[in-house]
Amino acid sequence: MGILELTIILSLIIWVFLIFFRGNFWLADQMLEADVIQLETWPSIAVVIPARNEEKYISATLQSLMAQKYPGEIDITVVNDNSTDNTVEAITRIKDERIVISNASDLPEGWTGKLWALKQGINLSIKNNPSVDFYLFTDADIEHSQETLKIMVTKAERENLQLVSLMVLLNCRNFWEILLIPAFVFFFQKLYPFQWINNPKRSTAGAAGGYILVRRTALEAAGGIDAVRGEIIDDCAIGRMIKKKGIIWLGLTKNVKSLRSYTRLSEIWGMVIRTAFNQLNYSVSVLLVTTIGMIIIYLVPPFAVVWGLVFNDDFSLWLGVLCWVIMAIAYLPTQRLYQRPVWEALLLPIAAFLYSLMVIDSAQRYWKKRHPSWKGRKYPQ
Repeated sequence: MGILELTIILSLIIWVFLIFFRGNFWLADQMLEADVIQLETWPSIAVVIPARNEEKYISATLQSLMAQKYPGEIDITVVNDNSTDNTVEAITRIKDERIVISNASDLPEGWTGKLWALKQGINLSIKNNPSVDFYLFTDADIEHSQETLKIMVTKAERENLQLVSLMVLLNCRNFWEILLIPAFVFFFQKLYPFQWINNPKRSTAGAAGGYILVRRTALEAAGGIDAVRGEIIDDCAIGRMIKKKGIIWLGLTKNVKSLRSYTRLSEIWGMVIRTAFNQLNYSVSVLLVTTIGMIIIYLVPPFAVVWGLVFNDDFSLWLGVLCWVIMAIAYLPTQRLYQRPVWEALLLPIAAFLYSLMVIDSAQRYWKKRHPSWKGRKYPQ
């Protein structure tokens, strides 16, 4: 038996492991249910939005927040994180007394821009309402459905959750989004299986930065935003520190949507390389294992199919087909979430190849100190 045959068998073994022993990540079944109960007293909410160069989206985000059918008190603090566009002007055009605008001060050493903006937004919210019950951290490019906040608070109160987070529905319309965005969500679920995150007996923790609802008391008990001030992957860092204090929940939704579109490959590439090598703890050995793993899991099956067809190798052909079909079946629930046709699940190897290149690029930029930029700001990785 040759190297190719052994590698295909290894790929099959890994896929069996992923399907049955990785927290059912591929099912994409941790959905936010539209289940609302009437509370005697609805908790107060302080919405904090860091905004850097978001003139294109911030108005729609704020309009959707002001349209929330939430019976309790809501205050919205937008922290202008040194925008160089017309973000502030876009905010001031919206006349609503619930919206407070604050300009972020200079970024201190050891802080990331987003977390420093969150810190200042929290401080301002506390000044206005020291006993606020929940913070909602959300991005400036998110469109919120009218019932979402009520549903999220209901879930948190009914299940005594300290943090509730949503992986918002990302744009998936143009070529690069169709190819890469569902795959991004699939890989995120594989890294952080939602069932494990939501299980208090598991140590796995995480959150999605587009929508994080967290109890003020839990955040303060965990050390506040200061405790994660230098974290590049800030959402998962917040999830980890809050899970040490209580139960958290991370789920999927079709009703809270990102407004940001990625029309070019370079835009998705830039988003990924900012954090990819950080996700691997800047480890060469982890990078090597990850790259080899991606090749074996995602690239070997289609290669085996082509090899088998060209060289009449039935064993490689049919084992490659089997692995590729299992891969596509595992990808289907995420594809359905994004309302994509079944056949597109077969394109996952292409997406995996591109993401592997992004991870390698993130690493080589780190080594060469060519720090990636995001929204006009350099990140040290």
